Amino acid sequence: MNLFRTKPIDQLVAEGADTGKGLKRELTAVDLVALGIGAIIGAGIFATLGTATSGGGTLPPAGPGIVVSILLTALACGFCGLCYAEFASLVPVAGSAYTYSYATLGELVAWIIGWDLILEYAVGNIAVAISWAAYFRQLLLGFGLEFPAFLATDYRSTLLAAKAAASGGVGALSPEQAVAYQAHLHHPELFGVPIVFNLLAALITAAITILLVRGIKESARVNDFIVFLKVATLLFFVAVGAFYVKPANWTPFFPGGFSGVWVGASLMFFAYIGFDAISTAAEECKDPGRDMPRGILGSLLVCTLLYVAAALVLSGMIPYHKLVGVADPLAAALAFVKQDWAAGLLAAGAVFSMTAVLLVFQLGQPRILMAMSRDGLLGPWFGKVHPRFRTPHVGTILTGVFVATFSAVANIDEIIQLTNIGTLFAFALVCIGILVLRYREPDRPRKFRVPFVPVVPLLGIAMCVALMAKLPALTWERFVLWLAAGLAIYFAYGRRKSRLARA
Repeated sequence: MNLFRTKPIDQLVAEGADTGKGLKRELTAVDLVALGIGAIIGAGIFATLGTATSGGGTLPPAGPGIVVSILLTALACGFCGLCYAEFASLVPVAGSAYTYSYATLGELVAWIIGWDLILEYAVGNIAVAISWAAYFRQLLLGFGLEFPAFLATDYRSTLLAAKAAASGGVGALSPEQAVAYQAHLHHPELFGVPIVFNLLAALITAAITILLVRGIKESARVNDFIVFLKVATLLFFVAVGAFYVKPANWTPFFPGGFSGVWVGASLMFFAYIGFDAISTAAEECKDPGRDMPRGILGSLLVCTLLYVAAALVLSGMIPYHKLVGVADPLAAALAFVKQDWAAGLLAAGAVFSMTAVLLVFQLGQPRILMAMSRDGLLGPWFGKVHPRFRTPHVGTILTGVFVATFSAVANIDEIIQLTNIGTLFAFALVCIGILVLRYREPDRPRKFRVPFVPVVPLLGIAMCVALMAKLPALTWERFVLWLAAGLAIYFAYGRRKSRLARA
């Protein structure tokens, strides 16, 4: 049996064009740009920026050079984004990198990518839900409402916080650790079992799941509104913070040298995860050949401009070393210059921003599962489309249950690292797929073509591998175990049920 058999592109397109059984084509180029911005701007810029700038106290700091870090990350994502854009215009069906790999690299690689993308969308959404819960709790505190700490964190974090308090003292705990430590001290028990879980993260995931089951257009309208708010939030920070910039804070510009800049780029990659989620909605786009490239590249450009502006203002407002252990750097910078009212407004904007990320990631995962189900590699229930709403409702609900469950009990730092390595792996394979397809079918009509092939795809591969190399060894071990589990499922089920093999 050929494990590397490919699925013809014409067949993929024909399956996606079955409008009687497929998804509604409702989305325009504007909707796609908004979806991209909604997916990209979230926990990365509102939380990771502080660690990337300061080095977190253990890594070389990027300092004001974080601007260069952002541009390096944007460049890597841009190379990969061009490859995604060509594939999305050529193969306008649900499935994203999974589908592209099936058409170019074969079934086994496609399965690996499909399984790997769970790390980006479902597991990545766990991290976003946890971060959303933290910001929402802070927002409630601003109104004088204190949500119980034991219902706003996970049990593992309470143990880590207790360990940190024992070694360095309570005063050395970060704000997140302080919440977890409070939960450790004051949680109830049921039959001797500690009651500690992130209820807020589970509730927001459930709400997003219900919305996505209702319909793609309804979801897009909500996302459009939230995207307006999150862009306005970043522009608000830049406008207010610009009055408090001190050029002296930009010296030295590269306190950690190039090593600090590169580490900053690796950390800031999380702030760009999500642009590829646009490609999962290709089957719901009115004119995917024209609008998909516009959506992917347009959202990357807009977000990069906003990130650079925010980073310049942040590093000019507050010395980089004062951002060590700060989970909300933008709000902290405003508080540093005594603009507490602005910090409160920014926290509210961050909550809206991460709501949009949750929505787009939760939209992407079921559509990948649906594509795999169509091919027989997963059970048929993942491919079911709601007769009224025309959404993959079973996959959406199952994904929601998965994210809600683990967001209630998982540790965010470990989740983010797994998300990064899984996403970078997928990006690299998409770039490889472009090289393969250009070699096999150079004359196939393309509405959008990656320029300077093979240079652009090769640069995309190289930068993804370089960023992956910066991740901890433990993350690599977990990634290998995850892929091993996926391969076991493929050989036990997918290989035997594959429709391509039985054709």
